[in-house]
Amino acid sequence: MKKSFLLYLFILVLVFNIFTYAYYSKQVDFQNSQIEKLKNKIKLKEVDFNSKLQEANYFSLENNKKAQNYFISNPYQKRELATLVPKIQEALLKFNENSNGNPYAGQKKIGNNKFIINKTKVINHRWIIAEFNDGENWGEVLVKYFVKEDNTFTFEVNQSLMFPKK
Repeated sequence: MKKSFLLYLFILVLVFNIFTYAYYSKQVDFQNSQIEKLKNKIKLKEVDFNSKLQEANYFSLENNKKAQNYFISNPYQKRELATLVPKIQEALLKFNENSNGNPYAGQKKIGNNKFIINKTKVINHRWIIAEFNDGENWGEVLVKYFVKEDNTFTFEVNQSLMFPKK
């Protein structure tokens, strides 16, 4: 009787272990397949994100070879492009310190608030697009810029627009 009880117990434990092994091996396979699906999804999202980023940066000096060639081919304009863009942006943003606001926002001071430029993007070797506000009113401006031989910059407002208040 004792031997048959031990035999039944041994068989029961063996069957239990087989089912447990089968369950966990299927669980691991399922989790591995889920991980592979997620990896593939992430790769597709990354490709999609990179293409959207390239599309968004299409109009920028960093990605415009023709505009870069303007600075590289012209001996008077030869500049280090990596440092040029931040210098241009810094020079334009310095005008925010003006008591009447940034003159290159393209808008006159309304009331007590002055217009300052918040964000800029150098589009090519001639234009900058910028966003400005006075705390209540918002707008965008297209600024024409020139690089002088002494590494200073001049700016001209090409066109400015204000967004309507809601």
